[in-house]
Amino acid sequence: MIPEYNGNLRKHIIKVPEAIEEASGIRVFGRLLKSFVFTTDVAIIRNCNADAVIAVYPFTPQPIITHSIITATDKPVFSGVGGGTTRGPRVIGLAVDAEQLGAMGVVVNAPTKNKVVKGMKMCLEIPIIITIVDEHEDIQARLDNGAAILNVSAASKTPQVVRQIREQFPDVPIMATGGPTNETVRETIEAGANAITFTPPTTAELFKSIMDGYRKA
Repeated sequence: MIPEYNGNLRKHIIKVPEAIEEASGIRVFGRLLKSFVFTTDVAIIRNCNADAVIAVYPFTPQPIITHSIITATDKPVFSGVGGGTTRGPRVIGLAVDAEQLGAMGVVVNAPTKNKVVKGMKMCLEIPIIITIVDEHEDIQARLDNGAAILNVSAASKTPQVVRQIREQFPDVPIMATGGPTNETVRETIEAGANAITFTPPTTAELFKSIMDGYRKA
């Protein structure tokens, strides 16, 4: 029994699936993190009970976006710094900038070259999270070049990929997409994930039921 206080105005927050609590978590700079909300929407971030934020978006990374999220949130932020469309020395520069702005970690996309990961490792104190999208990734090379945490995002194959990595690397920290339900989250945790990334509903989806109520009233 954990005592809980919600208040009157802020009790309608987005809650991550309860099954995430069954994960071991990943301890970063002394803080235990089990749930990561995958969004850049600061309104969602401020009204979600996730432990941390994974701020990755489908555009070239911009420091002003990183700065805005870190300033607005009360959670640790793991900031996307490219590696797909944005490559090479620019990724390293963005990573250094993210650390200076206060990010707890940086996230790079699957196409990121190992030499770029190595260059980032030489410049950073915060952990580098590398995204894994399928079972063919050379995990050992990623770890040898400086990756600290693996972020598995392989759609429906995620539990399978997590299980394969865990069998070969029993001690590597793994975060992974867990799907929308407690059942899918448990499947990913049982496969070997230490932490779960959660995709929240959009503000438009959340507004739908509220607006329906307003119209009826």
